[in-house]
Amino acid sequence: MKGILFLVAGSIAAAILLLANPTWRTAALLALCVWCFCRAYYFAFYVIERYVDPTFRYAGILALVHYLLRRRK
Repeated sequence: MKGILFLVAGSIAAAILLLANPTWRTAALLALCVWCFCRAYYFAFYVIERYVDPTFRYAGILALVHYLLRRRK
């Protein structure tokens, strides 16, 4: 359900942005922005799983921060 809500919210935001400025440039920059953020998020988890702790499965970036703070103590 959470994933569907993110998809709906992102689609609505993209539609509003494209309706406000309906150009190919805006569409291309929006697509590039989404792709780059998706790749950055994937890369972050790749680095975490390979170099921080390969045995621990993280639910998100906040889970990583919580894990690192607990590990320090």
